[in-house]
Amino acid sequence: MPRKYCLILALFFFLVFSTAPTAFAIEDPLVRPNNKIGIHILFTTEIPQAAKLTNSSGGDWGYVTIPIQSTDHDKKKWQNFMNYCKKYHIIPILRLATTGDLTDSTVWKKPQINDIIDFATFLNTLSWPTENRYIIVFNEVNRADEWGGSVNPAEYANILSFAVTVFKSKSPDFFIISSGLDNAAPAQGTKYMNEYEFMREMSDAVPAIFNQIDGLASHSYPNPGFSQPPSASNPMGVASFKYERDLVKDLTGKSLPVFITETGWSDDTVTDTQKVQYYQNSFDTIWNDPGIVAITPFILEARGGVFGKFSFLTSTGSASKQYEFVQKMIKIKGTPSLPVKVLAAQIVKPTAVKKDTSSEQQKPSFFPNLLNHVVKWFNG
Repeated sequence: MPRKYCLILALFFFLVFSTAPTAFAIEDPLVRPNNKIGIHILFTTEIPQAAKLTNSSGGDWGYVTIPIQSTDHDKKKWQNFMNYCKKYHIIPILRLATTGDLTDSTVWKKPQINDIIDFATFLNTLSWPTENRYIIVFNEVNRADEWGGSVNPAEYANILSFAVTVFKSKSPDFFIISSGLDNAAPAQGTKYMNEYEFMREMSDAVPAIFNQIDGLASHSYPNPGFSQPPSASNPMGVASFKYERDLVKDLTGKSLPVFITETGWSDDTVTDTQKVQYYQNSFDTIWNDPGIVAITPFILEARGGVFGKFSFLTSTGSASKQYEFVQKMIKIKGTPSLPVKVLAAQIVKPTAVKKDTSSEQQKPSFFPNLLNHVVKWFNG
């Protein structure tokens, strides 16, 4: 093949692949007024009660974090949930979860590629209340009981990378957030891994992983023991999000927005009065950070069981002191971008061929012209 045609072909592939579709349609949630106050819930029916907490005292469009299991793809249930979020002005953050492992009741089943595909397909069928669709890819994966019985940062990094690709192929509005990690997990064999070492090994396995995701989830619990007073210098306390974010910046140069999707003090060792003092101190100082998008303490209502020591509502359904404190906190009115529905007739001429552009950006029109000029130049 003549040399000039080889050059033309090379230029053609360069122009095509260097302008391949990218998925940057998500909006930075920190560029608009944002009510970062939220709460973690377990049941889709809790939205009205959650709104009373997060949207009180001047607030609007607060957040909830809620898990969704791989076996729970009930379209009516989850669309009703989204409708309630829209009605009550709540921004949902959905955390992907698998199910208990049938062969070992002490662990959660390790997710598979098909789980990611199924989640993305199902969640893309729902009508979301906001333009950004927040997705957390699994939970505390530096613990063996959350990952099929053994910790494996390389496996998680690859699953996370795959999730970014699959979700964004469905819609560029999906905002992918990495798993919150157990900030108190010891470096102990294959059962636990220190969260910062886990993050480094994720980056070693998939060097671009923290550049691929859109946000960083943090479980900034006051550890050890869910009982420590607020401290900006404790890397396993309520400031652990800062150390996680700084590590990502060291690895990539990128400062990711933070979602504190779990935090809270335990009744076992901290009194109700102390909880209020600690929350006030944290919100006023450490969590008064411009890089935090949402803070959703665990949990609104435990309804019995081991989570009762964190619950904002008591076993009788009444408000705890920490609930009353957060409810009375002065908040702001968030103004997230809402989904825009445009009729095809408004964006496509009747004689034009329709093309789905929901998940891609159009290539700049000057490239074909540039290529034509280059061909003419080579042809003399």
